[in-house]
Amino acid sequence: MKAIHLVIHGKVQGVFFRKHTFEKANELRLKGIVRNLPDGSVEVFAQGDDDRIRELIEWCYKGSPSSKVETVEVSDCKPGAFNDFRITA
Repeated sequence: MKAIHLVIHGKVQGVFFRKHTFEKANELRLKGIVRNLPDGSVEVFAQGDDDRIRELIEWCYKGSPSSKVETVEVSDCKPGAFNDFRITA
């Protein structure tokens, strides 16, 4: 199992980025969270199979139909105690 932390910058709030991330993560059967950050970026913690994590990362570079992703910060992290994938804050 792999766990990652992502911070996505650009026009990613107010464009249903969290909703689409939630749907993609559930399609991939990943666990974790997605949330807005005060600086206008979106943060994702996700864990699951390596190939599925890689697919989520690739998706985040494209984003939701109305978003405009500028950069994606990707780092490995320790797995958390997530039972599902949720939208928070």
